[in-house]
Amino acid sequence: MPTAFLGTIVHTKSFNEFESIKNGFLVVGDDGKILCLGKDYQAWLSNNKANRPEEVVLSDYQFLMPGFVDCHIHAPQYAQVGLGLDMPLLDWLNTYTFPLEAKFSDLEYAQRVYKSVVEATLRSGTTLASYFATNNLPSTLILAREAVRQGQRALIGKVCSNCNSPDFYVETLEESVTNTKEFVAAMKDIGSPLVLPTITPRFALSCTKELLKQLGDIAKENDLHIQSHISENLAEIEVVKGIFKTSYAGAYDEAGLLTKKTVMAHGVHLEDAEVQLLKERGTSVAHCPASNTMLGSGICDIQRLINSGVTVGLGTDVSGGNSVSIQDALLRALDISKHLDFFKKQNIIGTGEAKTQDSSYKQLKYKQALYLATLGGAKALAMDHLTGNFEAGKEFDALLVDVSVVDDPIRLLNVDEMVEKFIYTGSDRNIIEVFVSGSRVKKGCLKD
Repeated sequence: MPTAFLGTIVHTKSFNEFESIKNGFLVVGDDGKILCLGKDYQAWLSNNKANRPEEVVLSDYQFLMPGFVDCHIHAPQYAQVGLGLDMPLLDWLNTYTFPLEAKFSDLEYAQRVYKSVVEATLRSGTTLASYFATNNLPSTLILAREAVRQGQRALIGKVCSNCNSPDFYVETLEESVTNTKEFVAAMKDIGSPLVLPTITPRFALSCTKELLKQLGDIAKENDLHIQSHISENLAEIEVVKGIFKTSYAGAYDEAGLLTKKTVMAHGVHLEDAEVQLLKERGTSVAHCPASNTMLGSGICDIQRLINSGVTVGLGTDVSGGNSVSIQDALLRALDISKHLDFFKKQNIIGTGEAKTQDSSYKQLKYKQALYLATLGGAKALAMDHLTGNFEAGKEFDALLVDVSVVDDPIRLLNVDEMVEKFIYTGSDRNIIEVFVSGSRVKKGCLKD
């Protein structure tokens, strides 16, 4: 039996197109796909009398929205979230991250962590996540099976690194290539349409030219998604340039790793030519405002990327970021945009000689940030044909939000106010139901 949701429904159609329907309806078919979104439910019913849907009536303080998309998260690092964030990137990797990820050869430990991180992201409303796992193949498959078991849509990557990594956590070229091919084959055996493999060189610094090239070949031969990091930290960029004798983006491009199915995390310090190259290749950027700040990497001007034609989504980058919540990443993105506005318009960058003001900069708006957290993220992961908004024919990946769960509003809110209140003051407690491909994967957060 189809299901019809009756009430307030919101989604985005593009970076600057936010659609809200008061007293609207959305019908989901038995196959989990959206049949119709509109304003006149009775008219739709009159044309579809044969199979009347089960009806879910939303309250005045509830609305339906697309699920959140996390374009960049390190699943094993959930075990150390909130630790080591007073260090720069390369020190943090060597002190905290590499020793932690090496522990995932212990499959029982991996099972505990991966069960927890999928639960936590679903609880926060993440219906689609692009996960980095570790170098270890068996434990990476545990993450894939856990996402399938809990019903989350996910891209899963076995991390590849064969140089500039500690001796206790590094592969040979042959091991990395062989294990990656085995991983791709094993993901086919898992056989879930919700969970797909993504080729995952950790970053250019940890891979030889030959490994990058072979990973690019595997992705091309199998038409796979690709994820990695780019231009996150100034010190890292200089090392990459010294090794590859080209730009950071150029190192990936020479290996065939910049494609329409590639997402690169960070992009804080991309040069103009690199931005143009990403646009030409159709490669996207996962904006990770929390980790960019906490690891001291820099401030990313995503308006520059978007205005240049590069697709941008949001990433939590746990555990460089301190929260698995994309709603938190959305707020951080708004903060970063405001800070950039201060810098550009108020001459507060640096001291001494006055800086040139840029009065043309426009702050990111909350509805635009919501796009980045939903449809923009789906586009960045080349999954927008399946999810990201409520276009008919797409999978029903959605959140049922209730802004009255934690605190009763003191007055009736209009549609925009409900969305704004949730974005700025809400939490996972306001997400009372989560749906992936039409299936309810989370129900909870009852009113106190």
